[in-house]
This record gives sequence, C-alpha cells and structure tokens, in this order.
Amino acid sequence: MDGGVRVSWMKYGPLLSLFVVLLAIWFRSPQTGDLDDRLDTVLSSLLRAESKVGMNDVARPKVAVGFGGCVDLIVDGVSLLNKISLPPTDQPLHHDYIENSEQLAESFAYFFAPGAAAERFMLNDTLFNELVEASRDLPGNRWSVGGNAPVMAGRMATEGCDVLLGGSFSPDFTDVLSQHITVAGNIVEEPDIHLILEYPSGASWGHYTSRRANRYIIHSDDHNPYLASMEEFAEKLQDFEPDLLVVGGLQMMDNFPFQSGERDALLSRLADLLSSSSPQIGIHFEMASFVEESIMEDLLHYVIPHADSLGMNEQELPNLLSLLKGSNITVLSDPNPRVATVLDQMREVYRIINQRYKDASAENDMNGANTKIKPLTRLHVHTLAFQAMIVTHGSQWKNTMSATAKASLTANRHVCGSNDIDPSKARLIMDDSFSVSRREGSQRIPLQETRPVSCWDEEDYEICVAPVLVCTEVYQTAGGGDNISAAGLVLQI
Repeated sequence: MDGGVRVSWMKYGPLLSLFVVLLAIWFRSPQTGDLDDRLDTVLSSLLRAESKVGMNDVARPKVAVGFGGCVDLIVDGVSLLNKISLPPTDQPLHHDYIENSEQLAESFAYFFAPGAAAERFMLNDTLFNELVEASRDLPGNRWSVGGNAPVMAGRMATEGCDVLLGGSFSPDFTDVLSQHITVAGNIVEEPDIHLILEYPSGASWGHYTSRRANRYIIHSDDHNPYLASMEEFAEKLQDFEPDLLVVGGLQMMDNFPFQSGERDALLSRLADLLSSSSPQIGIHFEMASFVEESIMEDLLHYVIPHADSLGMNEQELPNLLSLLKGSNITVLSDPNPRVATVLDQMREVYRIINQRYKDASAENDMNGANTKIKPLTRLHVHTLAFQAMIVTHGSQWKNTMSATAKASLTANRHVCGSNDIDPSKARLIMDDSFSVSRREGSQRIPLQETRPVSCWDEEDYEICVAPVLVCTEVYQTAGGGDNISAAGLVLQI
C-alpha cells in the first residue's frame, strides 16, 4: 500500500466505518431485536468519540519503540497438542518455565480452563523445535511479525506515526515492515520464533473447556533477552528526537538462564538510556506476563521509576499491585474482573508508585543526588470487557476520552482481524451499569449507548472507562494488548 492510500485511510477510515454502520441500521429488517440496536448505537458512538481527534498528516508524531522481536507461528493450541499426542493432564499446575511435555500439559491446562493469557520460556530446545516442526504442518497455521515492540510499532505506523524500532531482525523480517518504521539493531540470519497456541471460547481439551478465547505462548529465544539492539537504538534515538519512547518485550528476560549479574547489567544500561532522554519525552512501559519475582523487582528498580505511562492487562495489574504491596506474585487472576475491582487496583498502583516517586525525590534532595525519575501520570488497563485509563490533570497526555474509545475499537479490530467492525460479530459483556469502586456507597454509572465512554474526575486525575465490543468470531488474540495500548497512546501524544 503506498503512502497516499495509507494517509487517506487514516484520515477518512473512522468516518467511513461510521457511514457503514449507519447504512446497516437503515437497511436492517424491522424484526431485528433491541440488542442489535444497542450494539449499533454503542459502535456508532464509539466511532464518533474516536474521530473527534484527528492525526496531523503534515507532522507525523515520532515514536521510538524497543526492544526485540520475533516471528510468531500461530496455531490452534488444542490441535497442536493433539497432533503431538500430548494427553490432557489430571493436574493443572503453574510452572515458571517449561522443561518437558508433562509440564507443558500441566501449564497449558492451568491457564486454558479460565481462559487466561500466559507466556512461558521453554528451557528444552529439543522439545521446542519438535513443537515448531509439528506446527509447520498444522492446517490453518499462520506466520506473522511478532514481539511487543514490532507489533506496537506496526500499529503506531498504521495509525499515522513515524517509528524508530529497536531490535535484531532478519532481512526477510524488515522487508515486511511499514515504510514508516526505521530499524535500529543487528541483522540476524535466524529470527527467534514464538509459538502462539490460540484457542476460542468454549474450546475443549479433554475434560477442560475454555471460558474465553485467549492464547498460550511458548518461546525459547536466543537474541531477545540480551536487548542486543539497545546500543544502536540509543545512538539513533538522539537524532530521531521522538515525542514518545515505548519500552516492551522485557518478559523475554523472565527465567532466562543469564550468567550471574548479566541481567542486572543490561537493565542498568536500559535505566541509563531512559534517564538520559529529555524530560519532555513521554516514556511508556508495556507490562507483560512475568512470573519470576526477581525480575519484577528489577523492573521496579530500573524501569518503572523512569516511566510516566504504564500499560497492562487484567492479569498483569494485580500481579504488579501484589509486588508493590510486598506480597508474592499472583500468577493467575480473574480473567473477567468487574470494573470496580480494576479501578480500585488502578488507584492503588497509581498511589503507591507516586508515593515511591515522592519518597525517592525527597531522598535525592536530601543526599544531593541527581537521579532522574518520573511520577506516574498515565495508567491504561485493557480487559476483555472494557478499557480503563487514569490520566493526571495537567500532564502531557491529552484526549483521554477519545483515546479510551480508540483502544476499545482497536480491541475488536485486532481480534476480529478487520478494520471494519461488524456488530453481528460482537457482543457487550460489560454490565449495564458499574460501580466506580468496591467501597460501600460508591457511585454507580450507567452505560449510556449514545455516550459509552464514561469519564469523571477524582483527586488529581481523570478516569475514563469504555466498553469493548467483544469479537465473537476470533481471528487472533495474540498481540491484542500491544495493538490496544499502541492505539490508545497515538491520540495522547
């Protein structure tokens, strides 16, 4: 697709989608139920909210995104396990990493039944290669650009940004990237492969049935854990002069067999890179599926103090909160949490991180130190049913209502695999009204079809919540969080 066509779509795409929705309403049979009318109204209202903010075609926002990347091999998870004759286990168990097929069966079952997203490092290269070879011959398999950084970069380029991407890729990999993406990193002959075991809602594996569509990811990376592109990325960053710096893909370090002190040294270099960037540049850190407690503590020390924006899903939010409160990591949380629960957790994360910032700033002042850290001014949580954002008043992040709507619409677009949203392939699972907190006597906010994004002020921040039109004919769940977070950020730069 040439640049002119891309700009044209970005400029007029939301309006075209809105026209298609209105046309569908006009020609629909009068027998269609109230539920369809409600979905149509919510969709057209979300599209209007999204289109209130347009991208600047003259000066494209500049975003730098690191680190790493891979080739995703996407398969039906149950079909793959059946093909390798891996029987369902009677004992679903959590494993920090996978060493053999028995652990794979136990770990997959643990997350498959509740329909929770998971990602695990496989120490057994032989087993991993066998799984890849079996996947190559599986009907319906797909190859795609993968990894947090390339996926977020791709979405941001599609949405109208110029992107600097830090990663070590093969020539074939870089050839399929957008013309608006510049790569900073080494050339590798064989890219890392991630196996994406997708499954739909209601899928069966033995006596297990999945409660929702999701994915189980297996990787055995050679390049990504070492952040090999960081040096070249840092060099190009100065001339690129980004409006936003995004960091993701650090879960590749989780349970990786580093030499003693190796991971600390890498994250310390990353902290130096983040702290040396201009204070005017927003820094966003995209969380992921972390299970090793020590790396989570490293992130709290090296990365999160330098980020003024965080993005995560409903599993990663309670995981981070648990660690911030001094407890153990929570491996599995409710995959369909209530709005009030998520908002309370978001408030706590926001409060604790900003209290840590105030304490560290006071200590720096007392000791005469010049350590550059940032307060948290933006928090985005994406769940199956809704999107929620907290944005500090007076911060650099703008257009929160439109950004929340765009994140919601992107969830459907990505999972359904289509830019045009079809209400007949969607449903609302968010409640008709929600409480803003689990505290007794808290306000309830009704879902208004004509104004589905609810925003209100609290303390020093604004909260916005938007329902998701949940895709019922799933094309792909992997990469959903990265696409959603990236799309939400684009309108807030």
